[in-house]
Amino acid sequence: MTDHPARVRLVRLRLAKFRNYESLDLAIEPRSAVFVGDNGAGKTNLLEAISMLSPGRGLRRAAYDEIVRAGAQDGFAVHAVLEGPFGAVEIGTGTAGSAPGESGRRIRINGAPAKSADALLEWARVVWLTPSMDTLFTGPAAERRRFLDRLVLTIDPGHGQRALDYEKAMRSRNRLLAEASRDQAWFSAIEAQMAETGVAIAAARVELIRLLSAMIARMPAEGPFPQADTTLVGSLEEAIASSPASDVEEKFRERLAAERFRDQAAGRTLEGPHRSDLLVRHRPKAMEAQYCSTGEQKALLIGLVLSHARLSGDVSGQVPLVLLDEIAAHLDQQRRTALFDILEEIGCQAFMTGTEIGLFSSLTGRAQFFDVARGQVTLHAG
Repeated sequence: MTDHPARVRLVRLRLAKFRNYESLDLAIEPRSAVFVGDNGAGKTNLLEAISMLSPGRGLRRAAYDEIVRAGAQDGFAVHAVLEGPFGAVEIGTGTAGSAPGESGRRIRINGAPAKSADALLEWARVVWLTPSMDTLFTGPAAERRRFLDRLVLTIDPGHGQRALDYEKAMRSRNRLLAEASRDQAWFSAIEAQMAETGVAIAAARVELIRLLSAMIARMPAEGPFPQADTTLVGSLEEAIASSPASDVEEKFRERLAAERFRDQAAGRTLEGPHRSDLLVRHRPKAMEAQYCSTGEQKALLIGLVLSHARLSGDVSGQVPLVLLDEIAAHLDQQRRTALFDILEEIGCQAFMTGTEIGLFSSLTGRAQFFDVARGQVTLHAG
């Protein structure tokens, strides 16, 4: 970890055929930015474009054909210029120019093709909070796993590939189960891969929670965003906490082999990191997050994201870009001001959206303001 993570700044964003933007070329000052406009104007689309500077499908997790502007024939493109300890770097990504039948998006860094999306993490870390995450604590476990793994990926670039490898192996095993295959050698090979990658996933999650808990402990006990206690629920994660990874891996492999008939009857693999959950507790109230009020849940979630942003900077050596969609609408003035002060203290460049510019009044002089209307972005004249 580093005591003084370097600041990374997005200074130019260009879009082509992206959502409701036919084209956009936006110069951004190396400080936080606020996008203000009516609902449906395209504010969240801008944050989604910036989220494409990280691995994955962005903050909406949308299929790429949904991102392309309606009626466009040649895919979308996002081009960004970042400045940081590395100097300036140009990153381009999108589906424009892809060959027929080609899946995924292309990524170019300083004009050269990237080997994988994980290469983006060398230049920037991106964290976000969106209104769709407001039900994180009360929704399905799958959403919390996705949230957890996104947190892990931001500090552990190899986590994404491990997750992909595990999912691929599990799909192969499920296919064998559906076919009632008796190919024991093939089962064993797949289960060995699932055991290796599954335990690595669990170990990375455990390490993230350990580091995040230490970061949360540094928050003020009586601050505007309450401290959270986080717990991993899952057989592998729980085993990793008390046993060597090699032992956990061997036991998981043996369990997969022993439960083939049970899994076949269920039609899927019933054991593994794909079944784990993240539990969050409101520490000051000693209450599970799912039972807290909507406002308390929002404050807890913001506290988690802020602690993770700090952690990401400490671990990677670079302060992350922070995307906050409609963040101010449900916070009182005291918490809004506290949030903006904390973002400035962390040193991150934050990109925020809102329908009312007055909600961001305490950022006057500290952030750049843009008006967004019908796919057009202009510098606020006020």
